[in-house]
Amino acid sequence: MFKKRFAESYPKIGIRPTIDGRQGPLNVRASLEEQTMRMAEAAAKLIKDNIKYSNGDPVEVVISDTTISRVPEAAACEEKFRKEGVDITLTVTPCWCYGSETMDMNPHTIKGVWGFNGTERPGAVYLSAVLAAHAQKGLPAFGIYGSEVQDADDTTVPKDVQDKILRFARSAIAVATIKGKSYLQIGSMSMGIVGSAMDYDFMEEYLGMRVESIDEVEILRRIEENIFDEKTLEEAMEWMKKYAKEGIDTNPEGFKSAESKKEKDWEFVAKTAIIIKDLMNGNDKLKNDFPEEALGHNAIAAGFQGQRQWTDYLPNADFAEAILNSSFDWEGVREPYVLATENDILNGVSMVFNKLLTNKAQLFADVRTHWSSDAIKRITNYDLEGKAAEADGLLLLLNSGSAALDYAGEAVDDSGNKTVKPFYDLTDKDVIKNLNATTWSPANNGYFRGGGFSSNFTTFANMPLTMIRLNLVKGIGPVLQLVEGWSIELPEEVNDKLMESSDKTWPTTWFAPRITGEAPFDKAYSVMNNWGSNHGAISHGHIGADLITLCSMLRIPISMHNVPNEDIFRPHVWAAFGMDKEGSDYRACQQYGPLYRNIR
Repeated sequence: MFKKRFAESYPKIGIRPTIDGRQGPLNVRASLEEQTMRMAEAAAKLIKDNIKYSNGDPVEVVISDTTISRVPEAAACEEKFRKEGVDITLTVTPCWCYGSETMDMNPHTIKGVWGFNGTERPGAVYLSAVLAAHAQKGLPAFGIYGSEVQDADDTTVPKDVQDKILRFARSAIAVATIKGKSYLQIGSMSMGIVGSAMDYDFMEEYLGMRVESIDEVEILRRIEENIFDEKTLEEAMEWMKKYAKEGIDTNPEGFKSAESKKEKDWEFVAKTAIIIKDLMNGNDKLKNDFPEEALGHNAIAAGFQGQRQWTDYLPNADFAEAILNSSFDWEGVREPYVLATENDILNGVSMVFNKLLTNKAQLFADVRTHWSSDAIKRITNYDLEGKAAEADGLLLLLNSGSAALDYAGEAVDDSGNKTVKPFYDLTDKDVIKNLNATTWSPANNGYFRGGGFSSNFTTFANMPLTMIRLNLVKGIGPVLQLVEGWSIELPEEVNDKLMESSDKTWPTTWFAPRITGEAPFDKAYSVMNNWGSNHGAISHGHIGADLITLCSMLRIPISMHNVPNEDIFRPHVWAAFGMDKEGSDYRACQQYGPLYRNIR
């Protein structure tokens, strides 16, 4: 069991087996009891075997004590779920049931319904009837129905049903995990970046989150008054001397840091990282001497302003940001944090979405530059190949700050392919290889007058990636854009030549979007041209379909995506808002409004 990071318990999923209540001489109910409970158990096993909480523990699933045929049994199930802390319900049935008498009427749960596709009993008829009831009562629910008819004694869960149950459960667990947690902003707006301007209504009404704000001076106070665990600092410094390899210093002569300055900076950035961890989630080691500081802020994400007031004066927080966002440090392998550079709150929240869907570290980056095929050819005499050629160019993802070291891409899967793993699957060898692929260059004094260090690696791997960005648009509210694609491994000499015109001491990932033939996914340039902000949150894997499902639960419309239509899974009632999927998404989200607006 991995360490639990938050004050609250993790959300649970409740399975509601509904049944035809008719008994009488032929006792219809009795004939269906076994099949109905078998569906419930199959759904529970599928979820527990495949989905984990962010700390790596299997998701907990609660099954109703009895099948549900009428209101008293629905009420008894609701009472059990209330005591167990259930936030998500999945109703399952192979047969006709009484729709409004058996449905989940709790306005605070996230709801799904699986109706068995069989001819012996009309599970599909109940599914249609109860989804109509959900629509009429303003309680959106996801409908799950297999494409192929099954025999009544078939105990398998078809692949298409599995995919929808898991997509629903994974997304709902993410949504419910966010609720009640804090975003901790350390500082405020950075360099006029509007993503670092806090919108309390958005955080509270759409996400159900608290906002905690502290001044950056709190870190200085804790450093000066030694409010951190001294033993942890010793462990961190020993680990850093072994694994944090210093990289090239590109500052001009006369502006390079002296060795004595760098030695002090290393200790300062280590303290900064340790203190930000303590600020986010507390530290029991501080209880005796500093009971108030030991509490933390119950933060699922944080942001550090840094520029410019801090970084003009003190060592930057690039080390703290990069190492916290990674899946490992002096503690060993552990759950990655989410710490947003420049306190870009909207990118931090985007990282939280990605992390909770994958349990993987997230890459924070500038969506820096579009390099066309012709420009790359002109500079390097290299012709792009494969997916990069299809996209007619690449996007350069580059930022000095919180690039998780996992994206050096040196971990390998069972087939020997480079990958980014959930933290609980990482091996010691994976960790060492990622560390060996990373150097820490003295900070660029043009940007960071106070010194510090920036992580430096290049993603020399071809991996599936999904890049997303949450944007706030006046008159609409939050919208999310996403693009699935791949990291591209360029020949080293080509990468080096291209990086001569950028900062070669910063972490670098080349990204090719998946092209659909239609704008804005006709080429890489169109993706860049339609991107909503200067930052992106990048996750390993193609998780666009899960993000679309998650956002529909939060009532956040998708403004741009390249996910195939057949993979889009939203509440069933979305179909009532029109035949164009994206337009209906906007209309439905506007109609239902923020998930937590009416229950604050």
